[in-house]
Amino acid sequence: MVFAALQVCNIPGMADEGRRVEDEERGPGALYHMFVVMEDLLDKLKLLDYETEVLDKHNMKALSRHYFASSAYVPSNPGEQFYTFSILAAWLINKTGRAFEQPQEYDDPNATVSRILAELRAMGGQVDFPPSKLKSGSGEHVCYVLDRLAEEALKKKGFTWMKPSYPTEEMEEESLVEDDAELTLSKVEEGMTEELDDDDDENLIDLEALKLRTSQSEADRSSKPDEILESNIDAAEWNLEVERVLPQLKVTVRSDNKDWRIHVDQMHQHKDGIESSLKEAKGFLDKLQEEINRTLEKVGSREKYINNQLEHLVQEYRSAQSKLSEAREQYQQGSGGVTERTRILSEITEELEKVKQEMEEKGSSMSDGAPVVKIKQSLTKLKQEIIQMDIRIGVVEHTLLQAKLKEKSNMTRDMHATNIPEPAAGGY
Repeated sequence: MVFAALQVCNIPGMADEGRRVEDEERGPGALYHMFVVMEDLLDKLKLLDYETEVLDKHNMKALSRHYFASSAYVPSNPGEQFYTFSILAAWLINKTGRAFEQPQEYDDPNATVSRILAELRAMGGQVDFPPSKLKSGSGEHVCYVLDRLAEEALKKKGFTWMKPSYPTEEMEEESLVEDDAELTLSKVEEGMTEELDDDDDENLIDLEALKLRTSQSEADRSSKPDEILESNIDAAEWNLEVERVLPQLKVTVRSDNKDWRIHVDQMHQHKDGIESSLKEAKGFLDKLQEEINRTLEKVGSREKYINNQLEHLVQEYRSAQSKLSEAREQYQQGSGGVTERTRILSEITEELEKVKQEMEEKGSSMSDGAPVVKIKQSLTKLKQEIIQMDIRIGVVEHTLLQAKLKEKSNMTRDMHATNIPEPAAGGY
């Protein structure tokens, strides 16, 4: 599950300081208010039958009373708590009648929180905290959101809280007949609590306390009016109650543990037991010590033998160790030169890459045929324009020639008209 996005980048000291100031402004009980809200939320979820519709469906364990409450004394698992929160929020929103897609394990937590808060605002809920408060999966804001959604789901279901009805208890007067030889259960319990020790499991009664209570009962009876009291209790029920209480009315006289003589006797008994146990254990310990000493001697002698046998190997190992140290020094010196040369090589490589890039750019610009194509197209267009221009020049020349010829013919005609002889005209 992708829970890495749940980590909020903040400074712990500043966050704790801000939370402490906020709690002091709201009051001393604000820190524990989320525990109360969480308990109410759990009751509302049970009313909505979340065990069957959520826990069994998603194979989840039941929520504890303080599951979403964040505290130093409550164990927390942010990833699991956030997933549970998203599942419950989606289920409650669907319970209110709104369509909400069930979140998956690998969904973005920010998107899931934004969708939940948008639905809460649409229901009229007040959201005056940043969405990052919900990504931890616990805290008062998580409890508030779920409680508000559960409240809306209960309203949609038509559930309303009724006022509690307290039963009226009627006090019944009971008349008890006290006799000299009668012991009531309450008096037996009081006598037992006065004399019972913490390590004793049996019910014991102090005889002195019984005598004192008997004298008190006689004094109380003497102050009562001398009237005959009749009991309206069935005899069979009385016998059954006596049989039920009879095993608890066992009277046992026990000695006082505070008596110093008993302590002295116990000390002597424990001393005798320790001495007898010491005699038996001392023999076993002596044997164990002898075996350990022999084993240590064998180990020491074997160690000396091994050292003598492996002396030449130890010398070889030391010489190899010294050679290894020298080789390491040479390696460190050589690695320093290699590092410097590697740096120079990287610089030269960068310069070479730059030169290659410039050469590629120039080569691509030289091998590019687009300018040549444009020149050819321009020449073709220019030739067409020249042909059109020649045609126009020819037309203009032809027009000029016709105009000159016409003008010349006119001049010739005029010249012939002026050359007519005048006598011929006067013969008429």
